[in-house]
Amino acid sequence: MRHSNGIHRAALATTAVTAVAAAVTCILPGTAMAASTTSTPPPACPASALQVSAWQAAHPPVGTGTGAAVVQFTNVSQKTCVLKGFPTVAGAGNTPLKVTPTGKAAAVTVRPQGKAWVKLTFVQVQGEGDGYCVSGNTPAAYPTMVIGLPNSGKHQVALKDGWWAHCDNKVTATPVSAVEPS
Repeated sequence: MRHSNGIHRAALATTAVTAVAAAVTCILPGTAMAASTTSTPPPACPASALQVSAWQAAHPPVGTGTGAAVVQFTNVSQKTCVLKGFPTVAGAGNTPLKVTPTGKAAAVTVRPQGKAWVKLTFVQVQGEGDGYCVSGNTPAAYPTMVIGLPNSGKHQVALKDGWWAHCDNKVTATPVSAVEPS
């Protein structure tokens, strides 16, 4: 009996300590307390935080009849934010292109003045001037494209070095990356 009485007192003491700790931390006894050492990830970059530019890629896929462009997203805000996913692409006037994603998407943290990129690869218009499409489709050319990113808005952008020209209303796109494609 003496032994069980000692156990009973120890149990009461433990319950009392738990109750005091719960009262001090405002946690109910028996509930889990999350560690406060984790930080909240930055939010998605809003459209207003991004300045977008584009140029023809230095190294389009060789021998494939395709052209490529690099689209750069610069965080012009004062806050770190995140970009993730594959872009949507539409010609000026909201003509959507079928996007084929390539690669695996991962979150890219973009600090103020930091940059992230996507690479777009198109079926190239052949010939000069009145170009043609190998498929027989009519080529399309736009002074600007509308590039969208999940949770980060749509951005109308012109190529620094020409017009957006393509065949077949298709584009292959890499996910947002912290590494500039060539």
